[in-house]
Amino acid sequence: MSDNTAHDALALAVPVESWVLSDVAYGRHYNPHEVLGGHPGEHGVTIRTVRHLADAVEIVTENGTYPAVHEQDGIWLAVLPGNEVPDYRVKATYGDQVVDGDDPYRFLPTLGDIDTYLIGEGRHEELWKVLGAHIKHFSGPMGEVSGVAFSVWAPNARAVRVVGDFNYWDGSATAMRSLGACGVWELFVPGVGIGARYKFEICHRDGTWKQKADPLARATEIPPATASVVTDEFHQWQDQEWMEQRPQRDPHNSPMSIYEVHVGSWRQGLGYRGLADELIPYLKETGFTHVEFMPVAEHPFGGSWGYQVSSYYAPTARFGTPDDFRYLVDQLHQAGIGVILDWVPAHFPKDDFALARFDGTPLYEDPDPLRGEHPDWGTYVFNFGRREVRNFLVANALYWLEEFHVDGLRVDAVASMLYLDYSRNDGQWRPNQYGGRENLEAISFLQEANATAYRKHPGIVMCAEESTAWPGVTSPTEQGGLGFGLKWNMGWMNDTLRYMAEDPVNRRWHHGELTFSLVYAFSEQFILPLSHDEVVHGKGSLIAKMPGDDWQKRANLRALYAYMWSHPGKQLLFMGQEFGQGVEWNADNSLDWWLLENPDHAGIKNLISDLNALYKATPALWTEDFTYHGFEWINANDGDHNVITYLRKGKDAEGRKDLIACIINFAGNPHEGYRVGLPFPGKWEEVLNTDSEDYAGSGVTNPGVLEAEELPWDGQSASVRLRVPPLGAIFLRPVVD
Repeated sequence: MSDNTAHDALALAVPVESWVLSDVAYGRHYNPHEVLGGHPGEHGVTIRTVRHLADAVEIVTENGTYPAVHEQDGIWLAVLPGNEVPDYRVKATYGDQVVDGDDPYRFLPTLGDIDTYLIGEGRHEELWKVLGAHIKHFSGPMGEVSGVAFSVWAPNARAVRVVGDFNYWDGSATAMRSLGACGVWELFVPGVGIGARYKFEICHRDGTWKQKADPLARATEIPPATASVVTDEFHQWQDQEWMEQRPQRDPHNSPMSIYEVHVGSWRQGLGYRGLADELIPYLKETGFTHVEFMPVAEHPFGGSWGYQVSSYYAPTARFGTPDDFRYLVDQLHQAGIGVILDWVPAHFPKDDFALARFDGTPLYEDPDPLRGEHPDWGTYVFNFGRREVRNFLVANALYWLEEFHVDGLRVDAVASMLYLDYSRNDGQWRPNQYGGRENLEAISFLQEANATAYRKHPGIVMCAEESTAWPGVTSPTEQGGLGFGLKWNMGWMNDTLRYMAEDPVNRRWHHGELTFSLVYAFSEQFILPLSHDEVVHGKGSLIAKMPGDDWQKRANLRALYAYMWSHPGKQLLFMGQEFGQGVEWNADNSLDWWLLENPDHAGIKNLISDLNALYKATPALWTEDFTYHGFEWINANDGDHNVITYLRKGKDAEGRKDLIACIINFAGNPHEGYRVGLPFPGKWEEVLNTDSEDYAGSGVTNPGVLEAEELPWDGQSASVRLRVPPLGAIFLRPVVD
């Protein structure tokens, strides 16, 4: 091209100031589309494109090829005839190599006005569908174009570039445009496909640049690598029957026996798909209705067990792809097993590549140092008062429920969110606007998350791990409650384990710890948790907490499980405890499956299977979990014998069908001829005895039909004499003709 031709092209082009061209050329401009791409002008359509180090550039249209001239700093331009921007491609020559490519700056924004409005208002309930990285296809006169639309919220950034293995991690030619007041930056990059690794390169107010993983990434590299990964969904769901029935089910008033699992250590090396193959038959054998996975969202440090999340929208790549996790959930549903996920909206880690100081400012975290950092965990606390942050978290809850068909979320560390002075001494926290210690913004966020989840996905369950006496955790939001469906009963757990740790000879002095939970059992809708928290950090396994010799430890554990399964509330048991794992849980090792070769440990597992089967088949044990109608003490005061007796009653208890009598002996000796009051005389049968030889017990049982006499006892109109086993539990059921 002659100098005169180049001069003519520059003279005819839509003019741009030199400093703007420089900023655009190196990705420092807030709106590169204002300069790059096609722009009609007085003398035709000016097309500018960035091709650093090119020797020649041509603009190719369906009507012809136009040579471009180098303008400044790697920006090339051509002036095409006409007044409409045509479909075009870019051909660049580097030495003897010719590269045909497309131009990111010829495309309109992939977010619409409604999207940007809802994001700005903090009300986009499908945020993951518009932010992040999404495969897009566009048609034009020169054929279909595929690529990835990248978008990210970074309102305080001076400029944002997308970098990845598709541009050699150089974002100077892939700078994003600001979409205005909503704070979102956007760019469609043609030619990028599934599997591409990427990050956002963000220019801070001081001019420094920082590469950040995508907060809305739906897939990531395998840690310790930290890049986000472009993905899409290809899984073909086969759980239509489950999902069609889910809105009609009420999990709060149905059987719920939860098996808590850490994906990486249940049996190491399985991954999501291998876990589906091996865990599901095991769950069917043991009879649990639900599995609860400890957090699966991506996290940088495996030792956090997933409780310090870096990518809230991406299942951890340690165990497979997002579709692999979908497969696991799908298979569980087809087997009739519900899925609950641990969800961690309370805090996030300070890792430099992730959410922390995302655009150079406290964006996701509360900017107040007395509120924005968690002293116990060395993490940042979300800014629950900022609408975009609330939107990020509420949409994340919906994301797991919708995109992965998850049936519920267990919200971690709720107490740390509710109290401004949580784990803080005087002078380390700031009161709310009324001078109180309640975190009003966090309360509002939890109410919004729960109400939105139940509205959008009927049939799911929201569970709170809340360790204080905060009122109304499971009350509806319209009544001022937090709106959870279930709450972990930490008081029951602490009191019960403290009681069980006592030698039986001393338990009479601690009898109140066993019975106190019934004072408040119906103040909330409770889950009884024996979770991973009770078997780590030197606490030992459940069986290790039990007093006595090996036989007594196992007997204690069996009695505890019978008490737990018959106590009002749902129940949750951490993996390995169902067969009496001997050592405390270690996330770096598989469970001690070899213990099941021992009949004593296999007996504990057999008991759990029978407890679950009886539980599911017995409405008395779950239909009235949350009202006093479902429970009645027979005798709560026989501490001298270490015995408690009570009735569990269903809706048809008066008809003698939905009724179970529970007799639990926490003494180390049997009680022969022990009289127990019953609500009516007649035939009863022993439907479960934890001392059965089937469970490696000593065989102190009550076989055959038992005849209750018209002899009032324990305030009941009838009674029966029983052989009560040592450290054992008996369930009786009326024989109904």
